[in-house]
Amino acid sequence: MVQDSAKAAKARTLVASLLIIESSLIAGLGLWLIFLTLKADSFEFLPLLGVLLFVALGSGGLAASAIGYQRGKYFGRAPAVLANLIALGVVSYQVDAGLWIVAIPLAALATVTLAATLRAIPE
Repeated sequence: MVQDSAKAAKARTLVASLLIIESSLIAGLGLWLIFLTLKADSFEFLPLLGVLLFVALGSGGLAASAIGYQRGKYFGRAPAVLANLIALGVVSYQVDAGLWIVAIPLAALATVTLAATLRAIPE
């Protein structure tokens, strides 16, 4: 299947935009978790460290993947696919817990990003 460069650039831009949205959402979630940790009655360092690592690796990894896509590189394809497959797995736990208001948007974003990532075929 041959794809012209205009289509490939458009596909890369779409994937990069979706990955930036996901990266921002993870960073926001991480900041919220840090706020809740600092506001809690008892303070534990290890859970805070876990949240900091989650934010740095999760948000930073997706941002790095997005930057790679914007530059026309495809090294971020595997991490983007893996992150969205994990997100779809998380959705199943949210559905079991009855958190539909969180599960539906996350499932939609992860599905769209996963499909766009898989469709952005290297030249």
